[in-house]
This record gives sequence, structure tokens and C-alpha cells, in this order.
Amino acid sequence: MNAAAPTNALLAPADLPLFDAITPAQVGPAMDALLVDASTALERVTAADFPTDWARIAQVLDVATERLARAWGAVSHLNSVADTPVLRAAYNEALPKVTEFWTRLGSDERLYAKYKGMDPARLTPEQAQAHKNAMRGFVLGGAELQGAAKERFAAIQERHAELAQKFSENALDATDAFELYVDTAELAGVPDDVQQATAAAAQTEGKTGHKLTLKMPCYLPVMQFAHSSALRQKLYQAYVTRASEQADGETKKFDNTAIMGELLALRHEEAQLLGHRHFADVSLVPKMAESPEQVIGFLRDLAQKARPYAEQDLADMRAFAAEQLGLKDPQPWDWPYIGEKLKEARYAFSEQEVKPYFTAPKVLAGLFQIIETLFEVAIRRDSAPVWHPSVEFYRIERSTPAGVQLVGQFYLDPSARTGKRGGAWMDDVRARWLRPDTGVLQTPVAHLVCNFAEGVNGKPPLLTHDDVITLFHEFGHGLHHMLTQVNERDVSGISGVEWDAVELPSQFMENFCWEWDVLKHMTAHVDSGEPLPRALYDKMLAAKNFQSGLQTLRQVEFSLFDMLLHSQPQPVTTGEAILALLQQVRAEVAVLQPPAYSRTANTFSHIFAGGYSAGYYSYKWAEVLSADAYAAFEEAAQAAGRNTLDVETGRRYRRAILEAGGSRPAMDSFKAFRGREPNIDALLRHQGMA
Repeated sequence: MNAAAPTNALLAPADLPLFDAITPAQVGPAMDALLVDASTALERVTAADFPTDWARIAQVLDVATERLARAWGAVSHLNSVADTPVLRAAYNEALPKVTEFWTRLGSDERLYAKYKGMDPARLTPEQAQAHKNAMRGFVLGGAELQGAAKERFAAIQERHAELAQKFSENALDATDAFELYVDTAELAGVPDDVQQATAAAAQTEGKTGHKLTLKMPCYLPVMQFAHSSALRQKLYQAYVTRASEQADGETKKFDNTAIMGELLALRHEEAQLLGHRHFADVSLVPKMAESPEQVIGFLRDLAQKARPYAEQDLADMRAFAAEQLGLKDPQPWDWPYIGEKLKEARYAFSEQEVKPYFTAPKVLAGLFQIIETLFEVAIRRDSAPVWHPSVEFYRIERSTPAGVQLVGQFYLDPSARTGKRGGAWMDDVRARWLRPDTGVLQTPVAHLVCNFAEGVNGKPPLLTHDDVITLFHEFGHGLHHMLTQVNERDVSGISGVEWDAVELPSQFMENFCWEWDVLKHMTAHVDSGEPLPRALYDKMLAAKNFQSGLQTLRQVEFSLFDMLLHSQPQPVTTGEAILALLQQVRAEVAVLQPPAYSRTANTFSHIFAGGYSAGYYSYKWAEVLSADAYAAFEEAAQAAGRNTLDVETGRRYRRAILEAGGSRPAMDSFKAFRGREPNIDALLRHQGMA
């Protein structure tokens, strides 16, 4: 290691990343040093005289690559949550080198030969599963390619990483670039807490009135509640044309159209090099689903079941808009407003009525109580270096006969801010691993990231019920990563879990957000401290499946578009062709059509920059699994006459699914818990479409 190592936070021998000390200037030197170490380790284990032995290879190679992955993970994370021009430049400069190494590692025929030479029967079951995944990974990583084909494969990986990063940057920059200043009169109908936040944002910029942005905590409530159709139209048009040639003036420079075409061409070429028809085939090799045709059939079947409900949803909105709101010809920017008004009229319920009861600290305490009860652990505040003052750090512990045992730790970054990409996600900092170099058990650490509105006027942040669901969803991923009992890094936690099953634990957790016995303990009115009234909860529950037909079709539309986009016999490489395919999908499954200028594909980061390419269907696929898994808790509650926080069922679920991680196929884990294969009935029942 070079002599400068002690002063570089990315090279410091710290237990956790030194997020408060990492600087952009350290990225290049740290990555160069770690890449040299990892490359040296690769050369060492692939030497002819190095033993073909799982543990010996892990001691040298896995230790070096894990160190590289953790440091690069810290840089990537900062790039997502604290983006600055100088950090972005350092990240983009290192990205090709890092990509080149992982591509080279995954396609090294000498290493592939070492793995081929191992006898899986002599490995532990966990190691055997990791070995099986590794063998599949070598094939998908191009290890069987030769000469020019291998070189071209490597070039594709590097260019793909560069383009996906640029797509993500354009989506972030296009969102951040929009600002609209309006006076209070124009915000008539918009909730007070949102108006306070937009006024504070304007004040920070030294302006009067209100600053509106396209970030969700601002955009969504304006679309749902602003009486001004003209204001809604302005925001809607800016939102659906982000990162496209349809965007206004200067922001056209963030157009993602050409990037999408090139990404799709590269993916198709990669598939052809690997001997597959198209990229969808490649994407599905490590997933539960057997073929693109099976997925397309599943999605079309779901669309057929949901369509009558969606058509009814739309008919109800049209009638209500004409009779109650005087809107005879509703426009695309009117639908969220009409939907919200119809919900209020039908159920005497509004999201805004519920919001003051969901203060962030109370919701978090309630969530922790559920996790502690169901999974027999304790969550405590902990300390670690962080990247922003609003970030919190926690530890999860379990009491054992030998004393208190650390299970895992997590960072929680809840608030939206400039330089932080939108959405919510869970990511791993490190995995559980019985380290081959020291023999010490390394515990898992996770990032849990959301984009909620901040508190105003000294009050805690208020969450919508949708925000609460998002928080529970990301925690489900976190629990899958942190509660694992698997000691082999590559199959512990979320590692090695099929992509279309990875949403099971996250969507499973969402169900608790609808249980009265659970919900009442995590509410306290921001002013009075009173819990959520039962009458208000009943209205919420009545409205739960409001427009679930429309929502289901929207998810099917995204999923089908993604799968068809990646399963064409020839790649779709122009903006016109991408748009034409999206319109074809909408003509088939959607009941609401957007305007011709809409370019939602241009910010579809999940499939162009987020690993969900030919995999977006996973949300719906895993929802079948998660709804069926939750039904086990409903059955136990019914039998015992209690709520769904059944410890015995929780223990079975934890052991069969969460603790097993990726150490066996997801279907085996599901069957170990449920005693049978999943069926769709519980999902349709939960969504009011049974």
C-alpha cells in the first residue's frame, strides 16, 4: 500500500466508511491503489501453482475485491446523496477503471478454470450455492468469449457504465434545474405545510412568494391540491418532459434520448455475443421467471384482471369531474386533482387530514417496535461518521444466552435536498461474512435512503401515508440484508437473491401500514399529540383500494414496456422507435393516455440506470409472493383472535426467508415458509380486485 494511505479516508483501516472525511481529491488515488491490490490478488490466485481451493482463493482475492467494493460503494453512495460538480468529476474519472477491473475479473478464463476445477460436493451448502452463482456469473461475464469478442464485450461494459451514469446525472440535473416562483394566491388549495416549505425555500433564495420544484414533496401535493389548472399544467409539462428534447430552453442539454438508444443497442450486442436472442434472455438467466414470454404472459393476464376495475375508476372520475368540478374535458394534469377530490367526496377522507398524525419520529418509533416484536431484536441509536447532519445511525441487537449480540447496523437518510437523487432505496455498505482472512464474523451494514419533506417552523417532518409505506418498504429490504444468518458473503442477505424475488421482504412490510393495531401506535398529532382517531383510520381503509385498477395498469404498462423494449429481435435505438413502442403498450393496457409531448421514458432510471432492465416486472412478480406471505400472518391472527404481529409466524418468516438470504433459491425459501408454491389470490384480495 502506498505511503499516503493513512491520510486518505478511503484507504483508512476503519470499521465503517469515514463519510465526513472523504474528499473528491482522495477518490482517484484510493481507487488506483485498491485496483492495483485487487489486480495483484487476481494474478496471485490464477497462477498455475495456486491451489484450486475455495477458502484459499477467498483469503486472497475476495478480501482484496471486498475492500475495493466497499471503498467504491462509499464513493458511489456520496455521488447519489451529496452530488457536487467536483465529486461527480472524480467519480466519472474513476468509473471506467473500476468497470474495467470488474469486467476483467468476471471474464478471466484462468479464474473460471479454478472454479471449474472445484468439486461442489466438498463445499458447504452456502459455498456450493455461491459457487453455482459464480459459475453462471462467469458465463454471463464473458469468460467463455475469445479474442475480439472478449475485447468488444469489455468495451461494451465500460461504455454501458458511463452511459448509465450520464443518464442518472441528466435526470437529476433536469429535475434540479426547474424552479418556478409563484405568489400565495396561485397556491390556493395546496396544504399549509407544503406552502410553508415552498415559502421557506423562496426566502432562502432571497425571493418573495413561493419556490416550486419538481421534487416529489413539492410536485405531488401541487398536482393533487392546487385549484389552478394553469399551474398544474405548467408543472406537469415540465415534469413529463424532463431530460428530453421537449424540455424548455437551456434544460434541453439534459436530453437522454440518444443515451437510451445507445444503451439498448449495447445491451442487444452483449446478448448476441453471449449467444442469446436479446437482452431480456440475458437478464432472466439469474431470475425466478423462466422466459420473457412467461413474464409477458403474466403481465397481460394481470392487465386483463385489472382492466375492468381501471375502466370503472376512470368512468367514476369522468362523471365526478363533469358533475362536481365543471370539468367536461379533463386534461392529463387534471387527473391527480380530480382523483383527490373524488376520494375526499367518496370517503370524506384526504391524505392531508392524516398527515399531521404521522410525524417522522413517531412513525420511526412505531416501525422499530414492529421489527423488535416480530423479529425478536432490539434497535438502538449508534454513532458513525455521516455525510449530512440529518443522517442517523442505528444498530440492531439480539439477546442470546451468551449476552447481547450485534446483528447489523444501518444509516437512515430521510430528507429530500439538492444534489440528492430522487426516490427511495436501500443499498449495502458491507455484507455479513465470516472473514477468511481473520476468521472474525463481519456484521452487515445498510443504507436506507428516502426523500421526504423536511420539518418547518421547528416542527418534526410530517409524512403522508404513502411516505410511511415507502419507509416500511425500504426497511423490508434492509431487514433482508441485516437479519441474514448466512456466513458466505456472496449469498448472505440480499446477495445472490433472484432479482424478481428481492422485492418480497420490502413489499411484505408495507402490509403493516394498514393494520389498526399497528398503526395506532405510530401516530401522534403534530400539535396535540393525539393518536390517529379510529374514524379517520376507517376512512383511510375504505379508501385503500381507491383506483387500484388504474395503479395496477400503470405498473403493468411500465413493466411490459421494459420487457418488450429488451426482447425485440432487433434493438430499438431511436427516440421515435422507443416512443412508438411505449405508445403501442399504452394502446394495449392503459385506459388513460398522456399528451404527445410526454417523455416519461427519458427519466425511467430504474431500467436505464438502476439495474432493472428487463426486470421492472419484478415489483408485480414479487407482490404475488409478498401478499401470499403476509396472508400467513392474517391466518395466524384470525386463528388466535389477535393482531398480525404474531411472533411465532414472524420467527418462521425470519428463519425461512430473511435469515436464508440468497443461500438457496427463493422458491425454496418461500415453500419453506408457506409449505406450498405462491398463488395470486391474496394479491387480488388485498387490492380489492378479487
